[in-house]
Amino acid sequence: MKWRRVAILATIFSLMGGSLLFADSASQKVRLLMNGRELDDGSYIIDGKTYIPLRELPGLIQYDESTKTVYYYKPNVHISLFQSSDGSVFGDINKTGKLKFNVFSQIDNLKTDISAVRVSISSPDGNTTVIQTSDIPKDQKENFWFRTEDFTYDFKNAGKYKIGFYMKASSGGDFTLVSEKSINVLK
Repeated sequence: MKWRRVAILATIFSLMGGSLLFADSASQKVRLLMNGRELDDGSYIIDGKTYIPLRELPGLIQYDESTKTVYYYKPNVHISLFQSSDGSVFGDINKTGKLKFNVFSQIDNLKTDISAVRVSISSPDGNTTVIQTSDIPKDQKENFWFRTEDFTYDFKNAGKYKIGFYMKASSGGDFTLVSEKSINVLK
C-alpha cells in the first residue's frame, strides 16, 4: 500500500514540476528602462510579446468594473518655460541660483474629464517641489491652456531638473504624471 502512495505522489510531483518549468519558460520577467529610468514593476515577455503594467506609463487610467474594461488616456501636453524678468523661453540655463519663472502648458487630445492639474519641479537629487495645483472647471474642453503663477526656484546645483505636469481624474484617485520637461543647469 505504501509503494502505491509513493508512486502516486511521485507522479503528481513530476507533473507539477513539469508544468511549473513550462510556465517559467513561457513567461519571463525583464527589466524595463523608460527614458533611462528603471520601472519598479518591470515587464514580462510572454509568448514573445512584452507586457508593461499600465500604471508605469505616463497617463490616466480608469477601470470600469461593470464592463471589465481598462481605459488609458494620454493627452498631448506641451510645456514651455518663461523667465519672469523678460519673458524669454528657456530650457538650458547657467547655474544662476534663484530664478523667477512660470510654466505654460498647452493640453490637447484630452479624452476624459479631469478635476485638477499640478505642476512640480524635481531637482537632480530627487527632491520635488510643487509649483502650483489648480482645480479645473467641469466644463473644460478637450483642448485648453494652463499657466502657473510666477515661481522662484533656487537652481543651486548643476544637473537635470524635471518639470512634471500631473492630472487628477474626475473619478478620483491621485495625481498622475502625464508629461515632463527637462531643464539642464550648466556649471
